[in-house]
Amino acid sequence: MLMLLKRPSGFIPLVIAGAFLTVLLALLAQGRLVRQPDEGTGAHLFQILMPVQFLAMLFFAFTWIPRRGRAALQVTALQAALTAAVFAIVYFRNL
Repeated sequence: MLMLLKRPSGFIPLVIAGAFLTVLLALLAQGRLVRQPDEGTGAHLFQILMPVQFLAMLFFAFTWIPRRGRAALQVTALQAALTAAVFAIVYFRNL
């Protein structure tokens, strides 16, 4: 599994989701994560980087699951879990 995390397609989705998760949790802790009438830079970055992250996850899954099976599935699950955490915060905060 560690070898696969050294591959760009393995760690880039984790970095993107981890960065968003860190920023969202920091804003949530400070009480500054509120709805705004105009989308800011953060929202635009989110809208651009989430599809990039999804494509990187698909590339990783299609490339490495046939080769390294179990280890690749573990990395893919970690990528999906971090992505789901980011989407959960955004979804439940905007209700």
